[in-house]
Amino acid sequence: MPELRTDPVSGRWVIIATERAARPTDFKPQPEETNDVARCPFCPGHEGMTPPEIFTVREPGTAVNGPGWHVRVVSNKFPALRIEGDTAKSGVGLFTRMDGVGAHEVIIETPDHHTHLGLLAPAKVAAVIGGYLARYRDLDNDPRFEYALLFRNHGRSAGASLSHPHSQLIALPVVPKRVAEEVEACEHFYGKRGGCVFCRIVEQELRMRERVVFENDRFAAITVFAGRFPFETWVLPKDHAASFGEMTEADMLPCAEALQATLRALHVCLSNPPYNFIVHTAPYHYQARHAYHWHIEIMPRLTHVAGFEWGSGFFINPVVPEAAARFLREAVAAAPAGVLVPGAEGGSR
Repeated sequence: MPELRTDPVSGRWVIIATERAARPTDFKPQPEETNDVARCPFCPGHEGMTPPEIFTVREPGTAVNGPGWHVRVVSNKFPALRIEGDTAKSGVGLFTRMDGVGAHEVIIETPDHHTHLGLLAPAKVAAVIGGYLARYRDLDNDPRFEYALLFRNHGRSAGASLSHPHSQLIALPVVPKRVAEEVEACEHFYGKRGGCVFCRIVEQELRMRERVVFENDRFAAITVFAGRFPFETWVLPKDHAASFGEMTEADMLPCAEALQATLRALHVCLSNPPYNFIVHTAPYHYQARHAYHWHIEIMPRLTHVAGFEWGSGFFINPVVPEAAARFLREAVAAAPAGVLVPGAEGGSR
């Protein structure tokens, strides 16, 4: 069974994936992934190659675990964590461990092997977000879980082992250190300034217009003022909400529009780059709802994180975020659908 182990110096938890145990030869460079539809476990007709479906959006009258679906959620066949077990901790001298209890699910976003979220219609992206939301809320009912991480890896260099469009959700029995630090920083800002830092960011960015890529009545996409990576872009709800689970039905299509427009713009500007996106949300049992603000962070993988970054915590971003926003606005303007946001001089018109 997987284990969770904590580092006594940093307090960081690590998953030791015993069921994915690798030998040194497993780390040799692998060839680039191929679009081999005949062997893809996520393509329609191959449902028997995955664990049974947990959630689907499918055509009426179609059979469970068969073709006819639009969005399909299954357990990861090679999970980082297992649903069985308890969360009791035990000591090993200075160290602390616990069983690797959690959930690891795959959200298969579309039957179409050769597309991705940036190329789907916003209504189809909204259906994917509906799948995210259903599973996020369902796992909230398990008292063992403290946090659920929704993320997407696009491209092999971003960590995708299969090219068929999919996202993942991992529910954890602890709050990740990075999440705890972000929440603490938000609470600190609230204590000093009397407001949510993300609400203030959205207000200032919409007023300045320099880094806004896309805007509708409920969401805004902005390139990040101190972005760690070239073209790093965040999608944020305009109205305050601490948890992704608070999203309403009325929010789903506007959120999908903002996410789709941003991913499409990255596709156009950067020729379908590898990227990761992560849904940042409050922990399940978080009480200070006023301080934290959920959002999606999209990070194209255009540069390599190396020794300086690991050693210092600093990141070197060779693209000015204001210029990145201008390029992305131009791509949004060229798209057949979406709301173009007027920007700084020299941007799209």
